[in-house]
Amino acid sequence: MSVPLSHLDQSPAVRERLDRMKAREVILEVEGLSKTFQTGRSAITALEDISFRTHRREFLCIVGPSGCGKSTLVRILAGLETASGGRVLLDGRPVNGPGRERGMVFQGYTLFPWLTVRRNVMFGLRMNDIGHAEAAKQANEWLGLIGLDKFADAYPHQLSGGMKQRVAIIRALVNRPRILLMDEPFSALDAQTRALMQSYLLEIWKKVDITVVFITHDLDEAIFLADRILVLAPHPGRLQELIEVPIIRPRLPGHCHSAEFAATKARLDALIHHTGRPAGEEEVYPTVPLLTDVRDEVE
Repeated sequence: MSVPLSHLDQSPAVRERLDRMKAREVILEVEGLSKTFQTGRSAITALEDISFRTHRREFLCIVGPSGCGKSTLVRILAGLETASGGRVLLDGRPVNGPGRERGMVFQGYTLFPWLTVRRNVMFGLRMNDIGHAEAAKQANEWLGLIGLDKFADAYPHQLSGGMKQRVAIIRALVNRPRILLMDEPFSALDAQTRALMQSYLLEIWKKVDITVVFITHDLDEAIFLADRILVLAPHPGRLQELIEVPIIRPRLPGHCHSAEFAATKARLDALIHHTGRPAGEEEVYPTVPLLTDVRDEVE
């Protein structure tokens, strides 16, 4: 169940957009999902009893403190990890392993360094028995969509970080998956490139029939991108809240300074950074021993 921000009314335009999104068919269902890792004689529970649904063309972000199991969750959705309990359904069918109906973009660029940009994009198509000429044609169309058609014959080492990640995104999309899973794909980029990549991703999402599940530790990024934000609590990772983002689309940089943005971030910050801490208790920082006499004092 999504939780709107109770202290901030949603505008009619936002309410209408969210209602339209939730009226679309559910394509991803996660029911009672759990994951336990065996480490020697002990067991560590990474995820516990997680249930949620994602609608067609929804942009869902997942956030939570470090170690809450965000990456484990998305790897289970991708079929790269096996759940210990519960199930994942995509279009009503169980997810039991990797499949072309799910595209995955990792934090690293994961491009084949020995292939040109065009051939990197063509790779999945060729693996699915698409002829060379047709695969090249489709790759060129996708490269044109993200403005990299001039770099089709370049190699990954000749591209900037943002350009590499754009190629990684369309390589995942070229097989027309139902859902795009993204595990902190922009975390290695500088702030300016990251902002550009967020805008690129939203433009691609608007033009492609795709549902996005996006893992991030950046709260500003989650609010700027998402329709809804799933918040995980740690140790073990469990669903804490599913928040509807009360900001209209299209998203513009100026929205980051709005009251709606600030209220949403304050709610996320309270959920993530104060989970399990008794009321009124201050955060305690470790004592660092004096390493040298700097003959100065700083506060």
